[in-house]
Amino acid sequence: MKAVIMAGGEGTRLRPLTGRRPKPLAPVMNLPIMEHSVNLLRQHGITDILFTLYYMADEIEGYFGDGSRWGVKFQSAIQDTPLGTAGGLMLKKEFLSDETFIIISGDALTDLDITRALQFHRDRQSDATLVLSQVPNPLEFGVVITDEMGRIRRFLEKPSWGEVFSDTVNTGMYILEPSVLERMELGQNYDWSQDIFPAMLADGRPIHGYIMDGYWCDVGNLNQYREAQYAALDGRVQMQVPGVKVGDVWTGAGCRISPSAVIDGPVLIGNNVTIKDGARVGPSSVIGDNTIIEEGARVVRSVLWENNYIGANTLVSGATVCSGCVIKRDSEVQEGAAIGEKCRIDRESTVRSNIKLWPDKVVEAGSTVTMSLVWGNKWSGALFRDLGVAGIANIEINPEFASKLGAAFGATLRPGSNVMVARDSGLASRMVKRAMVAGLMSVGCNVVNLRSTPLPVMRFSLNRSRSAAGGVYVRLAPDNPRALMIEIFDANGVYLSRASERKVESVFYREDYARADAEQIGSLEYGVRNLEVYNDTLVGQLRSEEGDDEPLAQKVVADFSFARVANVNAEAYGRMGLDVTSLNAFTDPRKTPRKVEDRAGILSNLASIVTALRADVGVMFENDGERFCAVDHTGAVIEDEKLLLLMVALVGRTVKPASIAVPVSAPSCVESIAALHGAAVVRTKTDVRSLMAAASKQAGGDVHLAADASGGFIFPGFTTSFDAIYSFGKLLKMLKEQGLNLHEFVAELPETTTELAEIRCPWDAKGIIMRTLIEEAEQSGQVELIDGVKVIDADGWTLVVPHSSDPCIHVYAEAGTREASKARVALTSERICALRDQARR
Repeated sequence: MKAVIMAGGEGTRLRPLTGRRPKPLAPVMNLPIMEHSVNLLRQHGITDILFTLYYMADEIEGYFGDGSRWGVKFQSAIQDTPLGTAGGLMLKKEFLSDETFIIISGDALTDLDITRALQFHRDRQSDATLVLSQVPNPLEFGVVITDEMGRIRRFLEKPSWGEVFSDTVNTGMYILEPSVLERMELGQNYDWSQDIFPAMLADGRPIHGYIMDGYWCDVGNLNQYREAQYAALDGRVQMQVPGVKVGDVWTGAGCRISPSAVIDGPVLIGNNVTIKDGARVGPSSVIGDNTIIEEGARVVRSVLWENNYIGANTLVSGATVCSGCVIKRDSEVQEGAAIGEKCRIDRESTVRSNIKLWPDKVVEAGSTVTMSLVWGNKWSGALFRDLGVAGIANIEINPEFASKLGAAFGATLRPGSNVMVARDSGLASRMVKRAMVAGLMSVGCNVVNLRSTPLPVMRFSLNRSRSAAGGVYVRLAPDNPRALMIEIFDANGVYLSRASERKVESVFYREDYARADAEQIGSLEYGVRNLEVYNDTLVGQLRSEEGDDEPLAQKVVADFSFARVANVNAEAYGRMGLDVTSLNAFTDPRKTPRKVEDRAGILSNLASIVTALRADVGVMFENDGERFCAVDHTGAVIEDEKLLLLMVALVGRTVKPASIAVPVSAPSCVESIAALHGAAVVRTKTDVRSLMAAASKQAGGDVHLAADASGGFIFPGFTTSFDAIYSFGKLLKMLKEQGLNLHEFVAELPETTTELAEIRCPWDAKGIIMRTLIEEAEQSGQVELIDGVKVIDADGWTLVVPHSSDPCIHVYAEAGTREASKARVALTSERICALRDQARR
């Protein structure tokens, strides 16, 4: 008797396990499923075996070779295109044409008594015998009815419950006579259940069903995959298991198991496995070869393939972990999760129940993975980052994610709350914003949709609204056209507090939000007069005094960077009497400058046009109207720290007494400039939300300007968030009121010497680095702990701030010269690198 092992399936329902290897090579009890089929055939004296292959055929042929390792002979029929469950046999018709043969599946687990089944087939002189099994749920299989002699009367492939007439199903194993092959032609697609067997029944040929007594499992999905392992561990299927069995524990060669480790059978431990002090393995677990399980780790009802590392105090429960994965300490992989090959899960992370990670994914330290990770290469450490939620457009930030996030945010608000939403002009932004709207409405929130609106206008509208409880803005990331940002604000237009973000995260991760009843689903309406109110307020605050017909500037050149902000400025600045020449004033997200070189090119062009047109001033709006830089009439660019000093000086001159908020990383000359005009300086943390919070907290009038060194300015008298449209107009107004020439005034400002460096640093090293730096700083100079650690001495200062959402540390320094500042940065960076490397060891 000969045999055919069907091994051409792709195993799509078993992914991510089959992402790098074909389903027949997926291990059950540390041996490929297909190898158990080979062992079963050999056990019953069948040594001539044909493989029918399609998906990753080379991998299967490479593993089994010519069969001599098993004492059998292999040959393959490789299909270039799928030929169905039957058609592939015609590629090797001559091999099967001389005697009875059996077909079994290479991706099912069984201990069928082939000898008895063959005897049944011969006793009834059948052309075809279908091996049948009785199962609790027949919906995924072909249902079969036989008479008292075993002859098949009726069968139906994958019925609905209304069509189920038996619990006896077709296992896909058949014993056939060579004459059956005469019903097929080479190269055609045939299916046994849909083509061949129905035709044989119609012709009156003898087809019988043999109901097997043993174990059979179609390993079709992840749950069935684990159940097959549990059945083998419990002894419900008779099979060869590698290793030496003592009690209900099989152990391979070369294992190192600590005496204090607990092995709670049934458990299979492969070759060269290390299990350290206090670790616990089992019950019902399979550990692949060369795996290391660290101190205090637990592996319960889980399947680990070869070459895995399980960190100290990590829990893997009811999960499947493919080969070559690293799961670092204090992490948890929960019930039903499947981790693809060569994934890296960093320390203190959690992979939630039923999550799938495709091969080569990286989960950063402290992460909680709540959605399957297929594309991209990592799951970031927290849902919220510096400025909201960010990720790759339509991959990490997709409609499903956005809908869930919208529902989570809405669930933290009072029922029936109003939420304002808007977006930039990107197509991905539109798609994701609509999904956010759906999520918000699904939990009963009423949505006010501002459609495509510049971010400053949206925040202004939210701040002035009497009814909105919060807002959402969706836009492409300023520095990455493939990344999306979802920014969530409170009723003042300021980023949510960290406490509120954690609350949203908690609801998001637990999916703990109640869907509204059909009659209580939130409403959707479109905002009206938002832009009109914004322009009216802006013009009212910035226009010249009554009776003064002189415009704020004679001629302005404005580059709008292909953003929607052009539509706002055109009307507002026109009503203020400005003669504006507009550049790049049409919306095109693809052309918006996001790289340093693109921005430099646009800025250089702006400077050239300002001088060519003999304009008074030029301006470039960035980040959807949040930030700007200026160009004076000579073409000199005024940006970053120079622009910050300019605005500090002007506010100090025009407001008496002024209060100005700047980050702790801003140049120290801010205080000296402010002091010249009797202004006070408030230092904040380096992040944007802290600066906005300072402006919002003092919105009653104590803080007159909040600004950073990247072109962002907040005038709380107008709004409590960055607004370049208003800020540039305010700059022109203050220059006019003081009778100042921009070029001459800037020339009087001091030069700045601050330097910045970024050092990559793993999350688990940040704490010890900062603690050590603070201890050392307290002995070397004056220390400020507003944000990170700032060391001040007679020659300058150095500031070290760990990044809140990335594995890096920022080093700022200022000294008397640029070279001295660079030297301070280099010295501190070297110390941080040394501490980082020491922590890794």
